[in-house]
Amino acid sequence: MSQLDSRIANQIAKDVAARPEQVRAAVDLLDGGATVPFIARYRKEVTGGLDDTQLRLLAERLTYLRELEARRTAILKSIEDQGKLNPQLTAAIAGAATKAELEDLYLPFKPKRRTKAEIARERGLGPLAEMLLANRRTDPQEAAKAFLAPDVPGTKEALEGARDIVVEGLSENAALLGQLRAHMRERAMLSSRVVKGKEEAGAKFADYFEHSERWNKVAGHRALAMMRGRDENVLSLDIEVDADSTDAVKPAERLVIAALDARSDGAADLWLREIAGWAWRTRLRMTLSIDLMVDLRERAELEAIGVFARNLKDLLLAAPAGARPTLGLDPGIRTGVKAAVVDATGKVLATDTIYPFQPRNDVAGAQAALQALIGRHGIELIAIGNGTGSRETEKLVTDLIQRLPAPRPTKVIVSEAGASVYSASELAAAEFPDLDVSLRGAISIARRLQDPLAELVKIEPKAIGVGQYQHDVDQYRLGRSLDAVVEDAVNAVGVDLNTASAPLLARISGLGPSVAEAIVAHRNANGPFVSRKALLDVPRLGQRTFEQAAGFLRITNGSEPLDASAVHPEAYGVARKIVTACGRDLRTLMGDKSVLGTLDAQRFVDDRFGLPTVRDIIAELEKPGRDPRPAFKTATFAEGVEDIKDLRPGMMLEGTVTNVAAFGAFVDIGVHQDGLVHVSQLADKFVKDPHEVVKAGDVVRVRVVEVDVPRKRIGLSMRKEIDQSAPRERQREKPARSARPQQNQNPTSSTGSLGDRLSEAMRRKT
Repeated sequence: MSQLDSRIANQIAKDVAARPEQVRAAVDLLDGGATVPFIARYRKEVTGGLDDTQLRLLAERLTYLRELEARRTAILKSIEDQGKLNPQLTAAIAGAATKAELEDLYLPFKPKRRTKAEIARERGLGPLAEMLLANRRTDPQEAAKAFLAPDVPGTKEALEGARDIVVEGLSENAALLGQLRAHMRERAMLSSRVVKGKEEAGAKFADYFEHSERWNKVAGHRALAMMRGRDENVLSLDIEVDADSTDAVKPAERLVIAALDARSDGAADLWLREIAGWAWRTRLRMTLSIDLMVDLRERAELEAIGVFARNLKDLLLAAPAGARPTLGLDPGIRTGVKAAVVDATGKVLATDTIYPFQPRNDVAGAQAALQALIGRHGIELIAIGNGTGSRETEKLVTDLIQRLPAPRPTKVIVSEAGASVYSASELAAAEFPDLDVSLRGAISIARRLQDPLAELVKIEPKAIGVGQYQHDVDQYRLGRSLDAVVEDAVNAVGVDLNTASAPLLARISGLGPSVAEAIVAHRNANGPFVSRKALLDVPRLGQRTFEQAAGFLRITNGSEPLDASAVHPEAYGVARKIVTACGRDLRTLMGDKSVLGTLDAQRFVDDRFGLPTVRDIIAELEKPGRDPRPAFKTATFAEGVEDIKDLRPGMMLEGTVTNVAAFGAFVDIGVHQDGLVHVSQLADKFVKDPHEVVKAGDVVRVRVVEVDVPRKRIGLSMRKEIDQSAPRERQREKPARSARPQQNQNPTSSTGSLGDRLSEAMRRKT
C-alpha cells in the first residue's frame, strides 16, 4: 500500500479493533469485488478472522476516509492554485482528522461571494484594521479619521468597515472555530418551545413545549421528535450557550476575545472586545449552532438507523415454522377474510374469501369453507394476520379447531408488516397476475410463517416498519444499512438453490437481480440443479460470481453430498481428507459428531486453508446445512382479551415483541394495539440498551401496568415487582418540561411515573 493507504488502514484499525494488516487485507478483498459475507465466512485466514460486523464498519469508515482524502487533495490543489499554500498550512491540512476540520482550514481560501469585508478592503480600510490589531494603544476614532474618503464619509463608517474585516478574520480562524465548537458540544443546551397558538394542534409534542437539556445528552429519539415538531411548525428549537454562567462576559465570548488577544485596557483593545462580543452574537454563535444541529441530526439518524437495522435483523432471522402445508388468513371485517393455502414448498394450492363478520355474519359458512380447505390439503399451520379483525378471526379459527379430529392444525398470529406493500408490488403482480391484491396478502402471510426470511426479502426493507422515526432519517443511508442487514441475514442462513425465489437469490453474495432471474429461468427450463458446479452453465454467471456465491447455496439430494453444506467448493479437497481420515463414507459421516468431534483440526491445515477454515469444515460436517435461526415458538394470547377495554392492571399475558426502540420494547398482546415495556420495566436490573434483554420476534410474559383507553396506550412490565414506594404526587413530576439543565437523561430515571414515561415514549413509535 502507498503511504496514504497505510494512514487509512491505521485509522480504520483503531475504529474496528483490528490490526492494520488485517484491514489492508480486507480492503484488498473489498476493492477486488468480494462481498462482506464472503470475506467473513470464507477468507478468515486472509483477514485474521474479522467478522461481518467489523467488516461492515470497516467498509463504512473506508468510504468516509477515502472521501476525506479526496477532499484533502482538492483543497490543497485549490489553495496552491491561488498561490497561498505554505508549509504550515500544508501540515495543518495534512493533520486534519475530520471533514469539519478540513473545511475550517479551507474557509479563508474558499471562493465566496463578495463580502462586507471585501467591500471594506476595496474602500482602503484594510490598513486601518491592521493598525488597530497591531497597536493596541491606538485610539480607533483618531485612527479612523485618516481613512475618510467619498465612499467612507465618517469615522463611524470607517470603523464599521474595519470591524467587518476583523469579524471575517475571526469567522475564518480554524483554531478559534475548533475551540468554540468543542466548548459548545460540552456546554450547549438544546431548548424547544411551543409556537404560540399551536398548543392544541401539536398536542403530541406536549412533552417538548418547554424542554431543555444538554446538547451532548440528547437521545436520538428525543432529537428526532423535536426536529419533527419544528418541521411541522409546532416547536421552535434553539441552541443556548453558557446559559448557566453568571459571568458578565460568557466563556464562549472570552474565547473570541482571547483569539484577538484583547486583554489590556488600551483603546484598541476595548474596541476589539466589543467586536468580539458582536462577532459571537451575530455570526459565530449562529454558524456554529447550525453545525451543532447538523451534528445532532447525524447522531440521531445513526441511532435510529441502528435501531431499525437491529430490529430488521431479528425479524429476518426469526424462527421458521418450516416446510408444512399452511393456510394463510388475511383478516377483514366488511370486506371478508381472505384465505390462501400453500403447500410445504410455498406453492399456492387454493384461495377463497369468507364473510363471518358484519354485514353477512356467515359464521357457519365461513367455518365450513375453512374446514374443507384444512381437510382437502392436510393443513398443519394456520397463519392469521395481526391486522384489523385479527382476534375475531382467531376466535373463529379456535372454535373450528376444537371441533376437528386430531391431529389438529396449529394457529399462529403473524405480523402483517409490509404485506400490503408486497401485495401491490410489481413482483407480486408478476408472481400472481390472476389473483386479487388482497389474496396475495394472504399468501404472503402463510409463507412468512413457513419461512420469514424467504418472504420478507420480497419487501422493501423500509416498508417492514420496525424502525424508529424511519421517515425522518437520510433515506439513502437507511436503505444502504438495511440492504446490508438483509444480505448478511440471507447469507448467514443460506438458501436452497432449487426452491429459492429470484428475490431471495438476488441477496446471495455475488449475485444480483439479473443473475438471480437467470438462475430461476435456467432452473425452469432445465429442471433442478444436480450440483453447485452446474451453476456455471447459467448465462452471465462466471467463475468470479461462482466463487462468491457457491458456499451460500444449498442442494439437497444432489450428486455431491457436500453441496448440501456450507463447505465452499474450493475446500472440498480438505473435507475429503477429513472423511478419509475417519475411514467412513461421506454420506454416513456427515452429522456424526461422535467421530468428527474427536479430530485434531491442526492435522488438516495446509498452505491454503488454515485452522479457522478447517474448524469450520469440521463443524459443518457435524451439522451439515445448519440453520442459525432459533427453534419455532409462538405466543398464546389470553382467551377473552381481545380489545384494549378488556385489559386490567395486574393481568399477566403472553405476547410477541414487535419492535425494539431505544426507550423500550413494543409487544403485541392480541388487542390490536401494541403495549410498551419501558426500558425501566424490562428487567429487575438497570438496562442501558433494550436489545440486551429482548429482540423483535421474542415471545415474552408481561404484566399490564397501566391502560389509557382514550389514547390507546398500554403500559407493560417484565419486572418481577413494580416499585410503588415513591408517593404518587412526586411520581407525577415531569422532568421533560423543566427548563433547567437535566443532569440525568437516562430513561430509567425514577422521576416521573411509568405512565408519564409511557406518554413520552409511545409518541415516538413510527
